Amino acid sequence: MTQNALSRFRILDLTRARAGPTCVKQFADFGADVIRIESPPHLGEGMLMAGGRLGFDMQNLHRNTRSITLDLKTDAAKEIFYKLVETADVVVENFRPDVKERLGIGYAKLSSINPKIILASISGFGQTGPYSKRPLFDQTAQGLSGLMSVTGAPGGGPMRVGAAVTDLTAGFLSALGIMTALLEREVSGRGQWVQGSLIQAGISLMDFQAVKYLMTGNIPEQVGNDHPTSMPTSCYACEDGYINVACSGEPMWLKFCEAIEKPEMKDDPLFILEKDRVANRFALNEVLGSIFIKKSKEYWVNKLNEYGVPCGPIYNVKEVFDDPQVQDQKISVTVDHPKLGTVTLLNQGVKLSRTPPSITRVAPDLGEHTQEVLSSLGYSPIEINAFKDQQVI
Repeated sequence: MTQNALSRFRILDLTRARAGPTCVKQFADFGADVIRIESPPHLGEGMLMAGGRLGFDMQNLHRNTRSITLDLKTDAAKEIFYKLVETADVVVENFRPDVKERLGIGYAKLSSINPKIILASISGFGQTGPYSKRPLFDQTAQGLSGLMSVTGAPGGGPMRVGAAVTDLTAGFLSALGIMTALLEREVSGRGQWVQGSLIQAGISLMDFQAVKYLMTGNIPEQVGNDHPTSMPTSCYACEDGYINVACSGEPMWLKFCEAIEKPEMKDDPLFILEKDRVANRFALNEVLGSIFIKKSKEYWVNKLNEYGVPCGPIYNVKEVFDDPQVQDQKISVTVDHPKLGTVTLLNQGVKLSRTPPSITRVAPDLGEHTQEVLSSLGYSPIEINAFKDQQVI
């Protein structure tokens, strides 16, 4: 099988940080020709991800891409970029809204060069509005979107989610927007402007919590590891660690009571219906806590699964990748790097049976493919050397 699902597409990647590269990676792993456009060495590399150019973040986010350098503040570099736009399907950027216009790479300009081009702009707050020119990072977006207000123990103060969820979700949603635009272009023959933002991604992740407020006016609160509307769905301590249990609805509750060998709880007036169990969550958790603590995680996971009750151990990251199910699904993948040797990265989060994703390139060195790409545009070695001397590339 070959990596060819998206090989007909060329994507120009102007992004930094995490949301943009996450978006682009969805295409690169399925064979799109992704050209990462970076600042020339004399301008410095700016903000790199954790560990620098050879660190785990850069290697994971920028695999399967080619790197060229262009100083887009120069007219010569803009002309090179415009030539690339003529050959491209998608441009992805995460500049502040005013910056791309100042650089001459806004949607109106790009579409005048190539009417089929799709511009994807990923920002903190969106392209318009009173905050649109402000910088925004994941944790701030988590706070602004309400995520931190519903995460953590009751009364414990706001708590961030332990991964960059608004960054990642903004990247994934933007990739979905680009895919939609590419599909629509097959009908209309025209490109369009795709806009994603961290604030929109964070609020999208709030999902039922957000809609609960919109429809009822009730402001969701922190409930710790408990589910807001379904109990017993929570985290419980066993004699050797913790498990999650997800017991929802009355039929599941009846099976759960049998599994924990407490059939009398079915008729307890505090717990008969789910609304009762939610209202009396503290009493319910106290009873269940005294039961689960007496046996091991493995015992309870096996026992509850016998009765069809969803559950699972709470892992640290090492335990995640030691798990036989995770190993079976090939969620991590090893690649050879010329400087780092064999490295292990996260695989794509989705599988295709006939045209699967694959990692065919490690993250590139700065400007590693500049000459290769410029030569393909028709520039001669003499012209390319002149660009270097003029610090255009």
